[in-house]
Amino acid sequence: MQFIISRYHPDKDSDPFEQTFEIDDALLSADSMLLDALHLIREQDPSLGFRSSCQEGICGSDGMNINGKNGLSCITSLSSLTQPIRLTPLPGLPIIKDLIIDMTLFYQQYSKVEPFLVTEPFNPNLEHLQSPEDRAKLDGAYECILCGCCSTSCPSFWWNPDQFAGPAALLAAQRFVIDSRDIQQIDRLTSLDSPTQTFRCRHIQNCTDACPKGLTPSRAIQALKSIMVNKLT
Repeated sequence: MQFIISRYHPDKDSDPFEQTFEIDDALLSADSMLLDALHLIREQDPSLGFRSSCQEGICGSDGMNINGKNGLSCITSLSSLTQPIRLTPLPGLPIIKDLIIDMTLFYQQYSKVEPFLVTEPFNPNLEHLQSPEDRAKLDGAYECILCGCCSTSCPSFWWNPDQFAGPAALLAAQRFVIDSRDIQQIDRLTSLDSPTQTFRCRHIQNCTDACPKGLTPSRAIQALKSIMVNKLT
Protein backbone atom coordinates (compact mmCIF):
# COMPACT_ATOMS: atom_id res chain seq x y z
CA MET A 1 0.00 0.00 0.00
CA GLN A 2 1.44 3.34 -1.06
CA PHE A 3 1.11 6.69 0.72
CA ILE A 4 2.19 10.11 -0.50
CA ILE A 5 2.42 12.45 2.48
CA SER A 6 3.04 16.17 2.57
CA ARG A 7 6.06 17.04 4.72
CA TYR A 8 7.00 20.46 6.00
CA HIS A 9 8.94 21.74 8.98
CA PRO A 10 9.00 25.56 8.88
CA ASP A 11 12.21 25.71 10.91
CA LYS A 12 14.09 23.57 8.38
CA ASP A 13 12.23 23.50 5.05
CA SER A 14 11.77 26.36 2.62
CA ASP A 15 8.67 24.77 1.09
CA PRO A 16 6.43 21.74 1.63
CA PHE A 17 7.44 18.58 -0.23
CA GLU A 18 6.02 15.09 -0.71
CA GLN A 19 7.41 11.85 0.64
CA THR A 20 6.33 8.39 -0.44
CA PHE A 21 5.93 5.49 1.98
CA GLU A 22 5.12 1.83 1.40
CA ILE A 23 3.40 -0.50 3.86
CA ASP A 24 3.15 -4.25 3.49
CA ASP A 25 -0.53 -5.16 3.17
CA ALA A 26 0.10 -8.08 5.51
CA LEU A 27 0.54 -5.62 8.37
CA LEU A 28 -3.01 -4.35 7.94
CA SER A 29 -6.39 -6.02 8.32
CA ALA A 30 -9.57 -5.63 6.32
CA ASP A 31 -10.99 -3.22 8.90
CA SER A 32 -7.84 -1.14 9.41
CA MET A 33 -8.26 2.61 9.55
CA LEU A 34 -5.99 5.23 8.03
CA LEU A 35 -4.68 6.12 11.47
CA ASP A 36 -3.46 2.53 11.91
CA ALA A 37 -1.38 2.96 8.77
CA LEU A 38 -0.01 6.29 9.95
CA HIS A 39 1.25 4.69 13.15
CA LEU A 40 3.05 2.06 11.05
CA ILE A 41 4.54 4.79 8.86
CA ARG A 42 5.79 6.62 11.93
CA GLU A 43 7.59 3.43 12.93
CA GLN A 44 9.48 3.81 9.65
CA ASP A 45 10.03 7.54 10.14
CA PRO A 46 9.57 8.78 13.72
CA SER A 47 9.88 12.38 12.52
CA LEU A 48 6.45 12.30 10.81
CA GLY A 49 4.11 14.73 12.53
CA PHE A 50 0.36 14.14 12.91
CA ARG A 51 -2.14 14.45 15.74
CA SER A 52 -4.24 11.70 17.28
CA SER A 53 -5.82 11.02 20.63
CA CYS A 54 -9.05 9.09 21.21
CA GLN A 55 -8.90 7.14 17.90
CA GLU A 56 -12.71 6.89 17.99
CA GLY A 57 -13.90 9.93 16.00
CA ILE A 58 -14.73 11.85 19.15
CA CYS A 59 -11.80 14.15 19.95
CA GLY A 60 -11.42 15.47 16.39
CA SER A 61 -7.65 15.87 16.71
CA ASP A 62 -6.62 13.85 13.64
CA GLY A 63 -8.24 15.92 10.90
CA MET A 64 -6.38 15.98 7.58
CA ASN A 65 -6.99 16.14 3.85
CA ILE A 66 -7.32 12.59 2.53
CA ASN A 67 -7.22 12.12 -1.23
CA GLY A 68 -8.51 15.66 -1.66
CA LYS A 69 -11.25 15.60 0.99
CA ASN A 70 -11.06 16.63 4.64
CA GLY A 71 -11.72 13.90 7.17
CA LEU A 72 -10.58 12.09 10.30
CA SER A 73 -7.92 9.43 9.86
CA CYS A 74 -9.24 7.36 12.78
CA ILE A 75 -12.63 6.68 11.19
CA THR A 76 -11.53 6.57 7.54
CA SER A 77 -11.31 2.96 6.42
CA LEU A 78 -8.28 2.12 4.28
CA SER A 79 -10.48 -0.11 2.13
CA SER A 80 -12.50 2.97 1.11
CA LEU A 81 -9.48 4.80 -0.30
CA THR A 82 -7.92 4.58 -3.74
CA GLN A 83 -4.16 4.28 -4.04
CA PRO A 84 -1.82 5.98 -3.81
CA ILE A 85 -3.29 7.55 -0.70
CA ARG A 86 -2.34 11.22 -0.68
CA LEU A 87 -2.34 13.04 2.66
CA THR A 88 -1.95 16.77 3.19
CA PRO A 89 -2.71 19.05 6.15
CA LEU A 90 -6.14 20.62 6.47
CA PRO A 91 -6.01 23.60 4.09
CA GLY A 92 -6.26 27.30 4.87
CA LEU A 93 -4.39 27.44 8.17
CA PRO A 94 -0.65 27.67 8.97
CA ILE A 95 1.32 24.43 9.09
CA ILE A 96 3.16 23.65 12.32
CA LYS A 97 4.74 20.45 11.00
CA ASP A 98 3.76 17.94 8.31
CA LEU A 99 0.04 17.13 8.90
CA ILE A 100 -0.25 19.32 12.01
CA ILE A 101 -1.84 22.74 11.56
CA ASP A 102 -2.11 25.78 13.81
CA MET A 103 -5.80 26.06 14.71
CA THR A 104 -5.49 29.31 16.67
CA LEU A 105 -7.65 31.30 14.22
CA PHE A 106 -10.25 28.53 14.15
CA TYR A 107 -10.61 28.58 17.93
CA GLN A 108 -10.59 32.38 18.04
CA GLN A 109 -13.55 32.50 15.68
CA TYR A 110 -15.33 29.83 17.71
CA SER A 111 -14.84 31.73 20.97
CA LYS A 112 -16.12 34.98 19.42
CA VAL A 113 -19.64 33.57 19.06
CA GLU A 114 -19.76 32.92 22.83
CA PRO A 115 -20.66 29.22 22.56
CA PHE A 116 -22.18 28.87 25.98
CA LEU A 117 -25.61 29.26 27.50
CA VAL A 118 -26.51 32.67 28.95
CA THR A 119 -29.42 32.47 31.35
CA GLU A 120 -30.94 34.40 34.21
CA PRO A 121 -28.70 34.88 37.26
CA PHE A 122 -27.63 31.55 38.69
CA ASN A 123 -29.95 30.06 41.27
CA PRO A 124 -28.93 26.60 42.56
CA ASN A 125 -32.51 25.96 43.65
CA LEU A 126 -33.95 26.28 40.14
CA GLU A 127 -33.55 24.28 36.96
CA HIS A 128 -33.47 25.81 33.50
CA LEU A 129 -36.34 23.77 32.16
CA GLN A 130 -36.87 23.05 28.48
CA SER A 131 -39.67 21.23 26.72
CA PRO A 132 -38.85 18.07 24.73
CA GLU A 133 -39.92 19.93 21.58
CA ASP A 134 -37.47 22.78 22.21
CA ARG A 135 -34.74 20.32 23.12
CA ALA A 136 -35.28 18.44 19.85
CA LYS A 137 -34.54 21.65 17.92
CA LEU A 138 -30.92 21.40 19.07
CA ASP A 139 -30.32 18.02 17.46
CA GLY A 140 -27.71 18.32 14.74
CA ALA A 141 -26.31 21.52 16.24
CA TYR A 142 -24.55 20.43 19.42
CA GLU A 143 -22.67 17.31 18.26
CA CYS A 144 -19.75 19.18 16.64
CA ILE A 145 -16.35 17.88 17.82
CA LEU A 146 -14.36 20.95 16.60
CA CYS A 147 -12.16 18.93 14.27
CA GLY A 148 -12.02 21.85 11.84
CA CYS A 149 -12.81 19.74 8.76
CA CYS A 150 -15.74 21.96 7.79
CA SER A 151 -14.13 25.38 8.23
CA THR A 152 -10.92 24.34 6.47
CA SER A 153 -12.93 23.11 3.48
CA CYS A 154 -14.65 26.50 3.12
CA PRO A 155 -13.26 28.98 0.53
CA SER A 156 -14.73 31.91 2.46
CA PHE A 157 -12.74 30.82 5.50
CA TRP A 158 -9.58 30.37 3.40
CA TRP A 159 -9.89 33.92 2.06
CA ASN A 160 -10.86 35.68 5.30
CA PRO A 161 -10.10 33.48 8.33
CA ASP A 162 -9.68 36.58 10.48
CA GLN A 163 -13.13 37.95 9.51
CA PHE A 164 -15.44 35.10 8.50
CA ALA A 165 -16.55 33.09 11.54
CA GLY A 166 -16.55 29.84 9.60
CA PRO A 167 -19.02 26.93 9.53
CA ALA A 168 -18.07 25.42 12.90
CA ALA A 169 -18.43 28.71 14.77
CA LEU A 170 -21.69 29.61 13.02
CA LEU A 171 -23.13 26.17 13.70
CA ALA A 172 -22.42 26.78 17.39
CA ALA A 173 -23.86 30.27 17.19
CA GLN A 174 -27.10 28.98 15.69
CA ARG A 175 -27.31 26.31 18.39
CA PHE A 176 -27.45 28.95 21.15
CA VAL A 177 -29.58 31.42 19.19
CA ILE A 178 -32.36 28.84 18.99
CA ASP A 179 -31.95 27.55 22.55
CA SER A 180 -35.17 28.44 24.42
CA ARG A 181 -33.23 28.86 27.67
CA ASP A 182 -30.82 31.51 26.36
CA ILE A 183 -31.69 35.14 27.11
CA GLN A 184 -29.30 36.87 24.69
CA GLN A 185 -30.76 35.95 21.32
CA ILE A 186 -30.94 39.53 20.03
CA ASP A 187 -27.46 40.37 21.32
CA ARG A 188 -26.06 37.27 19.63
CA LEU A 189 -27.78 38.08 16.34
CA THR A 190 -26.63 41.70 16.43
CA SER A 191 -23.01 40.71 17.00
CA LEU A 192 -23.14 38.28 14.07
CA ASP A 193 -24.96 40.63 11.68
CA SER A 194 -21.98 41.40 9.48
CA PRO A 195 -21.24 41.02 5.74
CA THR A 196 -17.98 39.26 6.59
CA GLN A 197 -18.68 37.39 9.81
CA THR A 198 -21.85 35.55 8.73
CA PHE A 199 -23.04 36.61 5.29
CA ARG A 200 -19.75 35.71 3.61
CA CYS A 201 -21.10 32.14 3.48
CA ARG A 202 -22.07 31.23 -0.10
CA HIS A 203 -23.62 27.84 0.74
CA ILE A 204 -21.48 25.76 -1.61
CA GLN A 205 -21.90 22.84 0.83
CA ASN A 206 -18.20 21.96 1.21
CA CYS A 207 -18.64 22.12 4.98
CA THR A 208 -21.55 19.70 5.03
CA ASP A 209 -19.74 17.31 2.70
CA ALA A 210 -16.62 17.34 4.89
CA CYS A 211 -18.26 16.91 8.31
CA PRO A 212 -17.26 13.49 9.70
CA LYS A 213 -20.21 13.56 12.11
CA GLY A 214 -22.82 14.02 9.38
CA LEU A 215 -23.87 17.50 10.51
CA THR A 216 -25.14 20.20 8.14
CA PRO A 217 -23.43 23.52 8.98
CA SER A 218 -24.64 25.12 5.75
CA ARG A 219 -28.28 24.56 6.69
CA ALA A 220 -27.62 25.94 10.18
CA ILE A 221 -26.04 29.07 8.70
CA GLN A 222 -29.00 29.56 6.37
CA ALA A 223 -31.34 29.26 9.35
CA LEU A 224 -29.22 31.76 11.28
CA LYS A 225 -29.43 34.25 8.41
CA SER A 226 -33.20 33.85 8.24
CA ILE A 227 -33.56 34.51 11.98
CA MET A 228 -31.41 37.64 11.59
CA VAL A 229 -33.61 38.98 8.82
CA ASN A 230 -36.79 38.30 10.79
CA LYS A 231 -35.59 39.57 14.15
CA LEU A 232 -33.35 42.50 13.21
CA THR A 233 -35.34 44.12 10.40
